[in-house]
Amino acid sequence: MGLTRQYLRYEPAALFGLVASARGSVAFVALRGERGRYVAVPGCEHVFVWDTRKGEKVLILKGLKQEVSCLCPSPDGLHLAVGYEDGSVRVFNLLSGEASITFNGHRAAVTALQYDHLGGRLVSGSKDTEVIVWDVINESGLYRLRGHKDAVTQVLFLKEKNLLVTSGKDTLVKWWDLDTQHCFKTLVGHRTEVWGMALLSREKRLITGSGDSELRVWDITYIQEVKDPDEPESKKSKAPSPGSEENTEEDETLELDEHPEERIVKCSKVGSILREGRDRVVTLGTDRMGKFLACHGTDAVLEVFTVLSEEELQKKLEKKIKKAKKKAKQKSEEVPEGSVELSLQEEIQRVTNVKASSKIKSFDLILSPKGELKIVLLLQNNVIESYNLDLSAQVPQAVRASKITIGGHRSDVRTLAFSSDNIAILSAAAESVKIWNRSTLQCIRTMDCEYALCSLFVPGDRQVIVGTKTGKLQLYDLASGSLIETLNAHDGAMWSIALSPDQRGFVTGGADKCVKFWEFELVKDESSVQKRLSMKHVRVLQLDEDVLCVRYSPNQKLLAVSLLDCTVKIFYVDTLKFFLSLYGHKLPVLCMDICYDGTLIATGSADRNVKIWGLDFGDCHRSLFAHDDSVMYLQFVPKSHLFFTAGKDSKIKQWDADKFEHIQTLEGHHQEVWCLALSPNGDYVVSASHDKSLRLWERTREPLILEEEREMQREAEYEESVAKEEQPVVPGETQGETGLAGKKTIETIKAAERIMEAIELYREEMAKLKEHNAICKTAGKEVPFPVNPILRAYGNITPSEYVLEVFKKVKSSELEESLLVLPFSYVPDLLRLFNEYIHLGSDVELLCRALLFLLKIHFGQITGNHMLVTVIEDLKKTTISRVSEARDVLGFNMAGLQFLKREIEAKEEVTFFADATERFEEKKRKRKKKEKMVLAVL
Repeated sequence: MGLTRQYLRYEPAALFGLVASARGSVAFVALRGERGRYVAVPGCEHVFVWDTRKGEKVLILKGLKQEVSCLCPSPDGLHLAVGYEDGSVRVFNLLSGEASITFNGHRAAVTALQYDHLGGRLVSGSKDTEVIVWDVINESGLYRLRGHKDAVTQVLFLKEKNLLVTSGKDTLVKWWDLDTQHCFKTLVGHRTEVWGMALLSREKRLITGSGDSELRVWDITYIQEVKDPDEPESKKSKAPSPGSEENTEEDETLELDEHPEERIVKCSKVGSILREGRDRVVTLGTDRMGKFLACHGTDAVLEVFTVLSEEELQKKLEKKIKKAKKKAKQKSEEVPEGSVELSLQEEIQRVTNVKASSKIKSFDLILSPKGELKIVLLLQNNVIESYNLDLSAQVPQAVRASKITIGGHRSDVRTLAFSSDNIAILSAAAESVKIWNRSTLQCIRTMDCEYALCSLFVPGDRQVIVGTKTGKLQLYDLASGSLIETLNAHDGAMWSIALSPDQRGFVTGGADKCVKFWEFELVKDESSVQKRLSMKHVRVLQLDEDVLCVRYSPNQKLLAVSLLDCTVKIFYVDTLKFFLSLYGHKLPVLCMDICYDGTLIATGSADRNVKIWGLDFGDCHRSLFAHDDSVMYLQFVPKSHLFFTAGKDSKIKQWDADKFEHIQTLEGHHQEVWCLALSPNGDYVVSASHDKSLRLWERTREPLILEEEREMQREAEYEESVAKEEQPVVPGETQGETGLAGKKTIETIKAAERIMEAIELYREEMAKLKEHNAICKTAGKEVPFPVNPILRAYGNITPSEYVLEVFKKVKSSELEESLLVLPFSYVPDLLRLFNEYIHLGSDVELLCRALLFLLKIHFGQITGNHMLVTVIEDLKKTTISRVSEARDVLGFNMAGLQFLKREIEAKEEVTFFADATERFEEKKRKRKKKEKMVLAVL
């Protein structure tokens, strides 16, 4: 058996060049006791917390693989709920930066998140059209609400009542009663998608934004709380009848149900506020107090409105009545009662428009204690802007307080290059060239440029050359960060640049069907005594098609040129005579590279294939289906026949050109990968993507075994298929408006398997114990009983205690789903064990939750099993007694805590006054001392 080839694994080392992803939302977070200074933004799969004052990244909440799609801070400011593209929700602790809770319920990206006013419940809406309510304290799902026919866009809790309002792209706004978990009314007053909602005026007003320039305003009225049976029928408020005047087209009466305790919410359209923008609403939101309302469309303007309070409205109305009376007096008329009313435009007034530097993707507002409105904007071009709005001014104007830009490019990076010492990385985009330090990941130089397409470090690493879309060559000096020279090299886009192996010059290829040869030279500047570097055009090779890529062979004898006619032509460098034509690709070759010994050339094409050719005869060794989309970049690892490819399918792959094998896939980018660069020593790979991020990958010393890699890939595919399988159905439950919050995942299956294994072990140990007791009885003496090694590892616990330990380790959010996939044959044993545990009084709350769920899903089989009758009877007694005991303890503790709270408050009041007296005395002493000093001077 021959030796297997050893490969070394490349691991993700860092993510940089990204200020914020435009996919998710931005939110102010309370950190280090300050509100309005720190903002949380999505950064691909992570969440970055930026200090807007210093422009520094202060915290990174690390995600897994999926991209962040939604953010929502908790009311207490200590936690941040983050929604992801795969439908999971994670709750992070902002003090530790760790994810404390994970919820898995949605099958598609989370689009909306909202906490209730206490922070005990979290509601999430998703692209899968479903809404799920989660219990944050118990770390479990409460229920799933179905009703929307398209993606959910916004979810809102009503503090006053246990109600939920949701909007969707299906043009509907739905009202849900969370006590009975059903939709009791649907608002159908919108012709297009409802993109945003907000509650105003202490939840008495609902404002909705859709696909037009109108913001629709709805009045919410709670007609009746609870019907008192002793109250006379005439005094009871009634819902308007279909024929009454109150029931107009604009009036929606929201009724819950026909129970004796009937709650009726009346929702009527009041009117509309016209936005200045003519396009759809992208985000609509208010500050935490509901005092200010803001919205924006697909442009760069944020429109800010103020909502008048009841006192301000009353004053305004009195003023208006006074004015009307004065006017009527002059005309000798009387003002009828209730004829003077405030218009909607007077109640919700426009404050100002905030013009951002680019398209706005999301925003957040916060009212500072100084009475200043702070606005943070997440822009499309990788920028965060914050504005301050001075409300005391006569005409409030938004002043830009900060702009976080230094950490990344405004547009996609199209070219990357490594310096010869492996330390500096060059990245160039449509507006700038940036130089990064590889070890610190800090941007050390930023230079303005035209739309860059290709680049390289000049030997010596003191200058860089950039090729642009307009066909120019731009030479920059890194020490001064200035542009030294610009040459018009090509008449069209310059697609490729390659340094000659002797390092004396370079070659460029462009859309003008030319390959041009250049040499470095030193020229004397008129302004300077010293000579400076310049570029001299030496030769030109005219071709019949646009040139897409050029590469030198390492011995500088051959030049490979990729053309738009899908072929690669090889020429002799010295005579420029034609040598070989490599044809076989169905679409143009976008990238290629020649290995270090000049024996192989690999070409990557828009037809998604990579072909490996021999440079001696131009024969195709192998064609590999490399990516699911165009292959954008290809480069060999120095001193080897391994190469990397980057594709539009957001993946980077490593291949072996000798064995034609796929070695490794580097997954991390979420959108198209445009380019990559390998360091000269082959230890680092840097890549750039359409998701605005730059990623650094590092070669580790860990060997990579292909068989293990394939096995891991198969496992990942299996796990993915498990998540896509149909969810298990709860017996007796129809697919109605509500359902279980969780979903079947590989974790829930593993948890169920662990419970099954623990019960199997319990059964075996019980059988062994029975057998052992029989042997002891026969022998008439005590025989040592062999302890199971698993139980010994847990500290010589009993088998029943071991089952409880395993059960307690199941995540709270996965408990119901794990029990749902547990076969019924294990349930009788589990019920007997539950009886034993509850009798001992251990983990009553958890066990009762599991017990009630098992009874619900296996009701028919449990009640039909005569063996379980006594167990259920025992459970009934023990459960009721233990739960009432737990309730009593809880009640006593609550009363004790409230008593202590009152004691502390009383003491604090006394201390407060004592402190005030001390401070007053101190001031008096200081004043007297000052007076004495003045007198002494005089």
